[in-house]
Amino acid sequence: MENKKQLSPEVIYELVAYVGFKKYFHLGGLKATRELIELCHIDRDKYVLDIGCATGKTACYIAKGYGCRVVGVDILERMVNRANERAKKESVEDRVSFRVADAQDLPFEDNLFDVVIGEFITGLLDDRQRGVNEYLRVTKLGGYVGLNEATWIKTPPPMELVEYLSSIYGVKGEILASDGWEELLVGTGLRDIVVRAYKVTALSNKRDDVIDLLRVWPRVLYLYIRNSAFRRFIKEGLSIPKNLLEYFGYGIYVGRK
Repeated sequence: MENKKQLSPEVIYELVAYVGFKKYFHLGGLKATRELIELCHIDRDKYVLDIGCATGKTACYIAKGYGCRVVGVDILERMVNRANERAKKESVEDRVSFRVADAQDLPFEDNLFDVVIGEFITGLLDDRQRGVNEYLRVTKLGGYVGLNEATWIKTPPPMELVEYLSSIYGVKGEILASDGWEELLVGTGLRDIVVRAYKVTALSNKRDDVIDLLRVWPRVLYLYIRNSAFRRFIKEGLSIPKNLLEYFGYGIYVGRK
């Protein structure tokens, strides 16, 4: 039976598949991705794993801009299909590959990758610790694990904000403050931890974003008619609490194995 309270990850991902071919669907956008790349010391000699690759935006960007090999994994096959389309379109098929996989049970041997990164994916896992343990397992000794994740900038946040993100967007478990993410990485045995937390000053209202929303309007209308959780998302989820950005932001977290 459909969960009437939460917008399922499958529905969210379906919209990302339509809009996300051009966009970075995480706070901080390309700026945050570049910072993650720098802190993880990615260059042409590195072998990189992108966890929760979605439509392959970051994986293709890294392969094209840095000349290294990249593997992207996502739990949804249609995301992997879109990522493969992107790799072909951007002529990086020789350096990028994508496959369906669960971040909590990665289908790779130990000590394989120089860098493992994840952008706004680890906080959505059923078991974050299990996920980070898997990232560490497939990372070479001396390699880096880097995350960009939703973060409480001020704690404790008002309960209404916690309930808003949980009930409307289906956030699993509790959103962590920066010290919580740091503790998670330290607990796996990572060292040389870097923690950088950022506030979000405004929501995007760029002309391109409006155009993208208009481009997917037929799909939005279809989901609105067919999916009760999506109707609730439109009615309530877009009514963002005024004080949300005072407490909610993102953090860059990097450690070395």
